[in-house]
Amino acid sequence: MSEVCDDWRTFRALVEAAEKKYARVRDLPPYERGVAYGHLFHKAFKAHMRLWKFQQVNRNSLVESGLKRWEIGEIASRIGQLYFSQYMRTSEARFLLEAYVFYEAILSRKYFKRGKSNDLKVWAKELRFYARFLLVALILNHTKKVNMLVERFKAVIEDCKATFRETNFREWKAVVQDIVRFVKVDTAFTSDQPLRYCPSFDSHSSSIPYVTLFHAKKALKFRDAILTSFHLNEVKFAEVTLDTHRMLQCLEWEPNGSFYKKHSSDSNGNGGFVDHSGASGIIEMNLSLDTSDSTLPPNPRKAILYHPSVTHLIAVIATVCEELPQESVVLIYLSAPGKPVQDKVLRIESSGGSSKSSKSIISSETSQERVCSTSGSDVDGCKISSNYYNGCLWLGPKGRDGSNVLYPADIIPFTRRPLFLIIDSDNSQAFKAGNSWCRERRDGCSISFTSKTILQEIF
Repeated sequence: MSEVCDDWRTFRALVEAAEKKYARVRDLPPYERGVAYGHLFHKAFKAHMRLWKFQQVNRNSLVESGLKRWEIGEIASRIGQLYFSQYMRTSEARFLLEAYVFYEAILSRKYFKRGKSNDLKVWAKELRFYARFLLVALILNHTKKVNMLVERFKAVIEDCKATFRETNFREWKAVVQDIVRFVKVDTAFTSDQPLRYCPSFDSHSSSIPYVTLFHAKKALKFRDAILTSFHLNEVKFAEVTLDTHRMLQCLEWEPNGSFYKKHSSDSNGNGGFVDHSGASGIIEMNLSLDTSDSTLPPNPRKAILYHPSVTHLIAVIATVCEELPQESVVLIYLSAPGKPVQDKVLRIESSGGSSKSSKSIISSETSQERVCSTSGSDVDGCKISSNYYNGCLWLGPKGRDGSNVLYPADIIPFTRRPLFLIIDSDNSQAFKAGNSWCRERRDGCSISFTSKTILQEIF
């Protein structure tokens, strides 16, 4: 009996230690990818690996002490989230695949389904699991899996409403609406050629490995990308908008078929199958195992920013440019309107107002908008005409706040490093003059483009 108690105390101590390390990783900025993050991530992963193995070895005693099945599911969900977090910071497809493996195991083994209590926190853990799994499946383009998860997600929410009648699940309903809308819009775009780069359709990087076309004296490698968008009522799920989702797809290679091969069942080492009906099961995990596709070049790292303020966006660009390796290029994708949109328009549209009244408000507000212009100034001793300040992008819902305005001149300081700039806006022409000036700089380059063909040049 004392041995059982010792196992339980050890398990709880491991859980507490793993949770603390997980919280440190979770609280780091999404674009944090330095040595400090790598150290914290490996410590968190190691703590969860130790916890996972301990519950496997001592499953019987832990169950006897009161271990619930959903607790095992929570541990596996945390590991999957760690894998996904690592993918978002490194863009290595193997981490995304490992996250999918863990989430799929949780779903197939029904860790959250069996023995579920009337504790609302337990139900919330299951809802978060479905939301996380949906995002992973969405990025992997597993459309059938996404549709299946949406239906199960809806069913769980309905069960929650029936079990906790006094609780409002409006936020979770909004999450379902977001994913349904996202899938509907995204699947409307169909093409035989995938958005991700595929050797079957696109030129391999070995034929055009460097950006020599735009800079004769340098061979530049594509290392980093910053993707952001800001539109009212834009299609999004979690913090991934439709614009950034498609750009993310365009900046990655499609792994070949062998990369996705996984063992469909786990072996107990004696040629038989493992019984997963108990409180735990075996999910293989090995962070050090290199499962990358050696036939393809590495994907560029990507920082995805959802509705950032101008100051936050500039801070992220500065951080990425500061950490950019020598002879490397960073891509910046900005999707935003060139004119401010007032909150009143949003309220009228959401309340079912007529298109005529909406148009009249838009017209009146547009006529009052401030002209984005500033007198000429010096940057690094070079005279810049006021044309570089004419026009801007609006990263905010209000048109009267200067902190919501991104000017072409805000980007110029970062052209000290090689830079590719994509402006997806009705006011993209405002950045053309600045782009011409940046091309003449000796310490960097800046080129605006929208074609996937040109994207191949930097792979």
